[in-house]
Order: sequence, then C-alpha cells, then structure tokens
Amino acid sequence: MIKINTVLITGGNKGIGLATTEKFLNAGNTVIVVARNFNNFKFKGHPRVEIIEFDLNNVAGIPDLIAQLSSIDILINNAGIMHALPYDNYPQEKVDEIIKINIEAPVALIKEVSKSMISEGFGRIVNNASIAGEIGHPDIWYGISKAGVINMTKSFAKILGASGVVINAVAAGPVETEMLNVIPEQRKKDIKKAVYTGRFAHPDEVANTIYWLATECPEYINGTCIDINNGAFPR
Repeated sequence: MIKINTVLITGGNKGIGLATTEKFLNAGNTVIVVARNFNNFKFKGHPRVEIIEFDLNNVAGIPDLIAQLSSIDILINNAGIMHALPYDNYPQEKVDEIIKINIEAPVALIKEVSKSMISEGFGRIVNNASIAGEIGHPDIWYGISKAGVINMTKSFAKILGASGVVINAVAAGPVETEMLNVIPEQRKKDIKKAVYTGRFAHPDEVANTIYWLATECPEYINGTCIDINNGAFPR
C-alpha cells in the first residue's frame, strides 16, 4: 500500500466527498477539505482535518489557495454542480458557472498541485466524473462538463505520467446524495428498474473506488475512467 500523508478533497463536506473524507481519515491521513460552506460538517474540529471555505467559481484565486498549503500527496477533484435546466432555456451565467466549477477549477487545481508532485516524483489525482460524460445527459452542459473531466484525466495522464503522477477518474451513475433531488421521479424509477440490484449507488461505494485509485491502484493504471453504474447505462 502506498503511504499517503496529505490529501486535498474538493467538496469533501457532503455526499461522495464526505464519504471520501471519512475513508481517508480512517486510514490515518491528514485531509484538507475545500468547500463553499461547512454547515453541519461532521469532521469540523477533527485534529487531522483542515477546512478551507472557498468558492471554486473563483478560478483565478486557486494559485493563491494552493500556495498557502503544504505539498499535497493526493488531490481528489470531487466538487461539481448540476443545474438540470433545459438546453433551450439555459442562462449564460449558469453555463459559465458549471464550466468554471466542473472543468476550469479542476484543471487549475491539477496545474498548481502537480508542481510539488513533479518535484517529488510522486502524486495521485482522482477526478469525479459521471456516466453523463460518456452517454450524454438531459442537462447538456452537465454532460459536456463531465466529458471534459474524463478528457482532462486522459490528457494530464499523458502530460504528467512520466513525472510519477498517476491520474484517474470515476464515472458513477446516480448516487444517493443531494444531487438526486434534481432528477425527476419517473427517471429515478426507470434507472432503478434498469440496474442489476434495483437501487442507486451508495456514496461509500464511489469513495472506496476513489480511495483505491489514490492509494493501492498500480501505477500502470493511469489515464483511466472506472464506471460505477451497475449496468444502468450500457454504452
């Protein structure tokens, strides 16, 4: 098992991010959580958790954010948003927001965090994509942004792999998180009928996969995207 010291998780305050934070903490790591707010965050005050309130809309502020931190061994680009708006009534400010948070911010974080990884000859990065990035989505900008996450994973693996940095992604189907609230009930019923186990994924199932990619996964698995959809969306 790879020994890890410091992990940076965006959106590590709830949902999949919270389950991922807990997974790394239970393994003895120090975790830096970046999120917009920490209302009811269960690990506030934990001795191995540093919380940073930061809006990833502020892409220009990411270099200064990373500069104030110690070197990061693992980066988990988990934070993401979905607006669930129709393609023909999608305000430009909403397009700008989803592109900034889902694509521009992860790219900026990889760019800044990888500097110390390159100098140390080691680093692990895991991006939280979505099956929407592979098969499309009713929220077209969400699907487009998650396709971008998958592509950035493969592109950065080509760029950083020779420096000892391993970067992969996960692409889950619907997960039992707050994001389910924007999915119409009929669509949720249809998805449950299609999957093998008749349920949505649990956050810890995605978190366990993220943890494996960030720790025990062989170095030769680099630039991949692991699907976590239980057969709901065959390609």
